[in-house]
Amino acid sequence: MILGSGHRFRCDFSLTEALGQLLIWVLLTLVTFGLALFVLPYYFLKAPINKTFVLDASGNAVARLSVDVGFADILGHAILWLILTILTLGLAYFVYWQSVVKRLMNATVTVPL
Repeated sequence: MILGSGHRFRCDFSLTEALGQLLIWVLLTLVTFGLALFVLPYYFLKAPINKTFVLDASGNAVARLSVDVGFADILGHAILWLILTILTLGLAYFVYWQSVVKRLMNATVTVPL
C-alpha cells in the first residue's frame, strides 16, 4: 500500500490501557530493582503504535501499524544501553529513549485490513 495525500492516522490506545501498562511497569521496576526500565521504552512506545490505524481520505481504516521487533532484539539493545548508562552515570538513558523510537519506527510496517 502506498500512502498518498489524504491519509491520516488514528490511535485507539485508551487511557485505561495506558494506566494498566503503567501499573504493570511500576511493579516490574520494583521487583527487578530498576532493571525493567531498560526494556520499558520498547513496550511503552510499542503499545500505542500497534493500536494505530491508517485512514483513507474518507476516514475509513485501510491498514494498521504493527511493530515487528522481538524480545531478543530488545534485550540485546537494552543490555548495550544498560552498560552505556552505567558508564555515563545515567546520562545515556535519555538518549536511549530516542534510540528506541528510531528502532521502533524502522521496524513498523503497515498491515492491510
